[in-house]
Amino acid sequence: MSGRRILIVDDDPGFRALAARVLTGWGHRVTGEAEGVGQALRLAAATHPDVAIVDVRLPDGDGFALAGMLLAMSRPPEVVVVSSDSSPAHVTAAHRAGALGFVAKEDLSEDTLRSLLDSRDRG
Repeated sequence: MSGRRILIVDDDPGFRALAARVLTGWGHRVTGEAEGVGQALRLAAATHPDVAIVDVRLPDGDGFALAGMLLAMSRPPEVVVVSSDSSPAHVTAAHRAGALGFVAKEDLSEDTLRSLLDSRDRG
């Protein structure tokens, strides 16, 4: 999973900054950081990320709806939905939206992300 272009979508600037540092440290390139749905769609259209990491709760919508919008783009990124709320219902909703999966923020690791992306690459 080396060198993917990643868009981070979360209304918490602290999480965005931390995720960007971690992802860059893993060898990825963060193409943009968005705080909401509208900004995420504009950045995705302009930067064509390989992956979008999308929070469930956003100020102008939700991550599940955003996942569907991103996946409908002409050059769609893979989408991973994240939240600090690890509700099992999020897993089902993420898959229903077409995302690769749901990961609780505290469980987001390179291995977890790689596993989700590699499963799509295989299948």
